[in-house]
Amino acid sequence: MITPQRPRTTARGFSLLELLLTLAIILVLFVMLYGSSSRSAQSRQMAACQKNLQTIYVALEIYAGDFNGHFPARPGARSSEEPLSLLVPKYTSVTEPFICPGSVDQPLPEAEAFDQRKISYAYYMGRQATNIAEALVTDRQISTEAKTRGAPLFSPNGQGPGNNHNKYGGNVMFSDGRIEMVKPHVPFAIPVTPGVVLLNPKP
Repeated sequence: MITPQRPRTTARGFSLLELLLTLAIILVLFVMLYGSSSRSAQSRQMAACQKNLQTIYVALEIYAGDFNGHFPARPGARSSEEPLSLLVPKYTSVTEPFICPGSVDQPLPEAEAFDQRKISYAYYMGRQATNIAEALVTDRQISTEAKTRGAPLFSPNGQGPGNNHNKYGGNVMFSDGRIEMVKPHVPFAIPVTPGVVLLNPKP
């Protein structure tokens, strides 16, 4: 008696080319989602940037308490490092918050004034604690001019590359400590009033 033979089934695995192609697709998706220039990565960095600004504001508020409501100012300052370095080390010994996590700026030595070094934030020198509706500290801006509503603030054309947070915008902290995350084009006017000068960090 002849027994019928079962049809032969062959198990087919991935070829080397298919495996490499799959790995390449996974890598591209990972970089798109979690790479340093991706939207999700920049959103996380902008949230960390807000924490930096909150820490800086505490030092600014204490300083203003000692100087009749005036925030740090240094006559003839040409960059934000000069007046903001007056906060260190008396009003804060922690310098890490002065470097935006979305920037490529180098870490600062702790408890040392940084007027000869480089930070990440722009500063409206001449503001007072009573100017609660006015911007005080922001991510690096594209220029030191006053900004009208809808004007470019962190990116010249709303595209990359932009400043600290690429093309995704940045943070604006006001004189009352309130912080707003905004797009590359500012949704409100930021005037430079008499006696106030906008200082960007060193290039």
